[in-house]
Amino acid sequence: MKYHIITYGCQLNRSDSERIASILESDGYKPASSIKEADLIVVNMCSVRQSAVDRIYGLIPKFEKLKNKNLKLKTVLTGCILKKDRKNFIKKFDQILKVTDLLKYHPKYRSDFSAFVPISNGCNNFCAYCVVPFTRGVLIYRPHEDILKEVDGLIKRGFKEIWLLGQNVNDYHSPIDPSIDFPQLLEIVNEIPGNFWIRFTSPNPKNFSDELIAVMTRGKKITPYLNLPVQSGDNKILKKMNRPYTIEQYKNLVKKIREKISGISLSTDVIVGFPGETKKQFKDTVKLFKEIKYDMAYIAKYSPRPQTAAFRLKDNISLEEKERRYKVLSDILKKTALENNKKHIGNNIEVLVSKKHNNFLIGKTKAYKTVKFECPKDLVGQFVKVKITNATPFGLKATLV
Repeated sequence: MKYHIITYGCQLNRSDSERIASILESDGYKPASSIKEADLIVVNMCSVRQSAVDRIYGLIPKFEKLKNKNLKLKTVLTGCILKKDRKNFIKKFDQILKVTDLLKYHPKYRSDFSAFVPISNGCNNFCAYCVVPFTRGVLIYRPHEDILKEVDGLIKRGFKEIWLLGQNVNDYHSPIDPSIDFPQLLEIVNEIPGNFWIRFTSPNPKNFSDELIAVMTRGKKITPYLNLPVQSGDNKILKKMNRPYTIEQYKNLVKKIREKISGISLSTDVIVGFPGETKKQFKDTVKLFKEIKYDMAYIAKYSPRPQTAAFRLKDNISLEEKERRYKVLSDILKKTALENNKKHIGNNIEVLVSKKHNNFLIGKTKAYKTVKFECPKDLVGQFVKVKITNATPFGLKATLV
């Protein structure tokens, strides 16, 4: 019997799929070389936006055709599923499974040099637009000993990049020793012997502590890259979103981070067209983008999600206006990202190579910049030194040193 997993959504979903693959293989399943060869298809879905849910509906006709050719084929839906969608999908899949405690299972890592290591599951923040507390449940911390054991094993196997994952990593406290919070966990991981990088995502600005900044500053293996979601540049919209910080607090935090952490690369998450967001309030987000000068931003057009607090609000911003606002922020981002990237031209930078395409290698810098350079050798999974020769808004070109 062969299996195929389709994964949508965040890095936590991708990590869950690695653990699902491990469970299936322990039950005797083998990975299928393609979806056409599979006897079991597992779809790990995301519900963060309606477009993500619509993708699942788009798969159903394809599955029906495959079932006509393979009568043994079974389909399973899992991941972040809202009650409303569960009712709609129950007749479309052979089985629907809740997200269970997958953290106790050893994953089948998709990469042999970069690994996702979850430190928690679920969320207690209840942001007004977010379905995670309703699909993943309340926040559950993973014992720090389990996290450290997994990381230590990865480093001994030669892994070069460790991603610590959580819906809000800086909420972390070990359930077996509550005195170990996220900064302490990060510091302990940093002290593990070996040549590797540490990344994490995502923190909430509400409780991003001075201690965490200090640990990032002195941790030699902790990369100078941070995704710090802002969601809106307007205080009234932030309050409606149930984001417990002000823009003034956010900007002060960014200032502290940039003063302490040399060469920090900053990205953010932002939503345009939240219910009731006026053009004037959107201009506050525009102002913030111009002031912060992000290296990257993940811009989402608001999508009403059942069960959330915002679902009760009238979605009164047209799709055309959301598209316009999306473009405005995207255009600013392209300019600031290009300005930031140009500063690297002429510098020698270490890169972790992630893929080979024809005669080119592609990888990431410590600051999470994408770099492309010509090289006939296959150096995937290795650290190399390159010299930056050119810059685009979302990438760097280089030559091998």
